[in-house]
Amino acid sequence: MNERMTIGQLYSGAIHPTALHRDLNRSASPSKAQPGKFQELLEESLLKFSNHAAKRLEQRGIEFKGDQLAQLHSAIEKAAAKGSKESLILMNNVALIVNVPNRTVVTAMDGQTMKNNVFTQIDSAVIIS
Repeated sequence: MNERMTIGQLYSGAIHPTALHRDLNRSASPSKAQPGKFQELLEESLLKFSNHAAKRLEQRGIEFKGDQLAQLHSAIEKAAAKGSKESLILMNNVALIVNVPNRTVVTAMDGQTMKNNVFTQIDSAVIIS
């Protein structure tokens, strides 16, 4: 009875807890939904990028496709299940520092930028191949 329960135990990786919240201000009719709105809501519930991270991604020419975002989300869920707070995620020659509880990418580096770099203030690392 004294076992610790984490979000990873309550929700599968396919459903994010924020996806279960209802927006009471939205219309109940799905036919009145705006085009592209669903994709925006989906992206907001899964992963966020800080202003700093967005600038770094743009400056360094780093782009993610849908399957890469899904891999990134999965890595964040794994880190959350282990109780991580700040995680380094290495994926395809890109390093991302992620605030796990907020599901927010804090900064991003490409392979050239991360050479001879020291990563501090992280408590976990996830390597995606």
